[in-house]
Amino acid sequence: MVPPVDAALLARPGPFWVFAYGSLMWRPGFRYLQVRPALLHGYHRGFYVYSWVHRGSQRRPGLVLGLDRGGCCRGRAYEIADGERPTVLEYLYAREMPTAVYLPRLRPIRLEGDRLTALTFIVDRQSPQYAGGLSPAEMAPLIRHGFGQSGANPDYLRDAVAHMDEMGVPAGKLKGLLRLVEG
Repeated sequence: MVPPVDAALLARPGPFWVFAYGSLMWRPGFRYLQVRPALLHGYHRGFYVYSWVHRGSQRRPGLVLGLDRGGCCRGRAYEIADGERPTVLEYLYAREMPTAVYLPRLRPIRLEGDRLTALTFIVDRQSPQYAGGLSPAEMAPLIRHGFGQSGANPDYLRDAVAHMDEMGVPAGKLKGLLRLVEG
């Protein structure tokens, strides 16, 4: 069940930004005023989420990207118009949290020298869907056989690698994982 949108996010004054690190980078699915390259410190992306909906099921989970503590992450930031905020937040909550695996959090980001705060979705280490600590050899079969409402898990990994390359976002670890999945 999708949790209700945090009222504080709806009422927050000033510009509203969303930080994207996975499929939201190339397929946001919402209207925005502008998009800019962004850097988030203190978190890094990886296949840390057992997917029970989009790329797998509870019986046969796939894996999807999540943000976990440590390092930094290059992604994209979207500025949302005030009038669009309620619609965008409802969409994001439904898309990112069909299960309670992510924590919506406001975090500082950098945009080409500017510093601001953006909403991002961080993996909840207390969730049974937290997959941190898996080796690439353990991840590969989960991804290879994962299939959910949004399609085949290998397609998600291929899309991530291709789009990150296109955007100039480093994807070395994901490329290595893709070789294992396809090998």
